[in-house]
Amino acid sequence: MRGDFGTIIQIGEVLVSEDVVSEFFSCDYPVCKGVCCIEGDSGAPLEERELNALERAYPSFSHLMTEKGRKAVGEKGFFEIDRDGDLVTPLSEGSPECAFCHFPGDGSCLCSIEKAGRAKPISCSLYPIRITRLTGGGLALNVHHWDICKPAFEKGRREGIRVYQFLKGPLSERFGEEFWTALDAAAKHLLQEG
Repeated sequence: MRGDFGTIIQIGEVLVSEDVVSEFFSCDYPVCKGVCCIEGDSGAPLEERELNALERAYPSFSHLMTEKGRKAVGEKGFFEIDRDGDLVTPLSEGSPECAFCHFPGDGSCLCSIEKAGRAKPISCSLYPIRITRLTGGGLALNVHHWDICKPAFEKGRREGIRVYQFLKGPLSERFGEEFWTALDAAAKHLLQEG
């Protein structure tokens, strides 16, 4: 369907904005060094179903966190509610830094959860795609544009990698292989028309 926001791809109960398939993206970690984990208005979005797994896995990655990160979890728990009313990872006190950050000492930032071999929050894996819950129960997928990721959008363009292609693994993990196959087919059709 086509509207004010461009073409919208509908796969089941999921609406995918055109920029998910038209924009280019390839994370450029050597350039950004994981700054997305230490900047922002709130923590990374969490799904309710992730909370128990996060709490159970905490002993396996807490030693990789900073002292202020562990203190934040001790005081706030494994999530907080941001100003939009969404579940997000807790932030270290007085900082926009995710409590789950790990700093290996080379000026970069990693996710302590992922470093410990656990699955980090799906919103982190899906970035720059953001999931929005719709009133009727469906979901909308949109690309979030953030200045700190400008090198990743540029790298994706240079390498010819679209957002949805770069995120094949996380999209398949969250929505299933059939979803990704349908999205890939719709994207190829849409890009051929354009």
